[in-house]
Amino acid sequence: MTVSEVMAELESFGNEGIKKIFLKHGNTEPMFGVKVEQLKTIQKKIKKDHELALGLFATGNSDAMYLAGLIAEDEKMSREQLQLWAKQAQSANINSYMLPWVATGNPFGFELGMEWLESKEEYIAVAGWSTLTNWVSQKPDSELSIDTFRSLIGRVEKEIHTAPNKVRQAMNLFIISVGVYVKELTNEAKAAAHRIGVVTVDMNGTACKVPEAVAYIDKCIEKGQHGKKKKTVKC
Repeated sequence: MTVSEVMAELESFGNEGIKKIFLKHGNTEPMFGVKVEQLKTIQKKIKKDHELALGLFATGNSDAMYLAGLIAEDEKMSREQLQLWAKQAQSANINSYMLPWVATGNPFGFELGMEWLESKEEYIAVAGWSTLTNWVSQKPDSELSIDTFRSLIGRVEKEIHTAPNKVRQAMNLFIISVGVYVKELTNEAKAAAHRIGVVTVDMNGTACKVPEAVAYIDKCIEKGQHGKKKKTVKC
């Protein structure tokens, strides 16, 4: 399929009601308002097409950009391409989900995640914390710098209550992910979460809730997920 063919199909799936919901959740224009299940219908037809992914992302349409992440060959992304995507990832579905997924499948992912979380741009910092959240959920502990992630737990504890709104949300999810997937750091993540207490995030009037980290970690452990890495972070 070509970019124009995919864009036409995306437009045919567009829904004004879904678009309004997406806007409330921080997705940005332009977009058609395409449900994820419909994006996956297109993904199944395409499977992987890296050049098409690059073309779709370049449209700036947040539906097309999300689909780009689903069909991209993550390992083929250059550092420069990932940096470009990060600069253009202002839509919440891109900086919180799509870009971190792709970065997690790329050799530069950890390095860039660490770089992005230092950004003064809220949406890029979100991408950084979200990338590291995905990183620990998929990479074997033997490939992780445990001391680095231990330090990041301390940083979250120190900074979370004064961090920008969406960064607070991303930091909270980072603590949860480390607690669930990195056994050596579970107790430290839970202890930090206890000290952090309630994390307040403005959800823009949506029904989304901020998960209580300790309870969420314990629930995942009870379900047998403790230390069990994900095969893929894309969904």
